[in-house]
Amino acid sequence: MNSIDNSPVTTDVTRDYAAASALATNKVIRNTYMLLAMTLALAAVTAGISMALRLPHPGLIITLVGYFGLLYATTKTRNSGWGLVSVFALTAFMGYTLGPIVSHYLSLPNGTQTVMMAMGGTAAIFLGLSGYALTTRKDFSYMGGFITVGVLVAFLASLGAVFFQIPALSLTVSAAVVLLMSGMILWETSNIIHGGETNYIMATVSLFVSIINLFTSLLQLLGFWNSND
Repeated sequence: MNSIDNSPVTTDVTRDYAAASALATNKVIRNTYMLLAMTLALAAVTAGISMALRLPHPGLIITLVGYFGLLYATTKTRNSGWGLVSVFALTAFMGYTLGPIVSHYLSLPNGTQTVMMAMGGTAAIFLGLSGYALTTRKDFSYMGGFITVGVLVAFLASLGAVFFQIPALSLTVSAAVVLLMSGMILWETSNIIHGGETNYIMATVSLFVSIINLFTSLLQLLGFWNSND
């Protein structure tokens, strides 16, 4: 009984699929980092304007409503041009809320050093972890559940620290957030590489939020450290 060997055809199809998948992944990575650079620049500008005008911090409630509201809008419009409008609105808003925080630390003793160290630490962590994930192409998808639970616990603990005025808890949360956001950077970068995230707008939001939370947490930790010197 004769049989037809289709292995060359199968190999060609598999190769074409792999090539198309790699091309799509590279496009998502490229678009994500381009958009991330633009959103970080916009956040820096709005933070600078907020600092220059000495605008007050909007407060916890307005910050949470604005953040989750714009995040919802971005998620709903992520597959259209309005998604770009939403993501820029979200990052500009977060930049505005960041301005008064940076101004506060700059007004403290060793404030400039604290802010610069926090910025340098954030850049080093982000570039190091992103580079590691992109170079090794390891799959960090197993971290997703742990990070989700950790972020939820840290968020609730941070609210408790604010409402009950517990400095030690606040510092503990900041240390935990540094670790969680570092894990988030690894997880999200791996997610893009392995096709788990194909929307560059949502990938940008995830990395942007990780960077901002990483920076503010390092700022609080370093500010406390320098205030005790």
